[in-house]
Amino acid sequence: MEIKKIEENKRDYMPLLLLGDEQESMVERYLDRGDLFALFDGGLRAVCVVTREGEGVYELKNLAVDTPFQRRGLGRMLVEFVWERYQPQCRTLLVGTGDSPLTLPFYQACGFVFSHRVANFFLEHYDHPIFEGGRQLVDMVYLKRTAPGGEEEAPRA
Repeated sequence: MEIKKIEENKRDYMPLLLLGDEQESMVERYLDRGDLFALFDGGLRAVCVVTREGEGVYELKNLAVDTPFQRRGLGRMLVEFVWERYQPQCRTLLVGTGDSPLTLPFYQACGFVFSHRVANFFLEHYDHPIFEGGRQLVDMVYLKRTAPGGEEEAPRA
């Protein structure tokens, strides 16, 4: 198993990125300014994009595991890789997700806690309704993971 930082041809990973954020125009908003990481294990299995949002604040913008390889710990492995990779400069790692029973428990199990909510985000920024776990996503729920001593307020998205 290997995790590589992808420096070129990031759009080649779009099919997998669209599992984590299903509107290409939204992925385009952060792909070039973010660091793209790909996890390989006998082939491409997972990707994530991380952006710097402020001094000591980073955001996990996209995390996607290829469908046949989900629920095998690869997503958690990428979260832990990102957390370690950005230390010590990262005081707070944010992740924004829908209010979904599929994703919230995953991030909570990875050490994230509620930070804030952006009302109507999915209604205002996506050109079609987004459904996950049988529920239409409306608000963006931000979770945060903070380093010891890193409890400064994260910026509101």
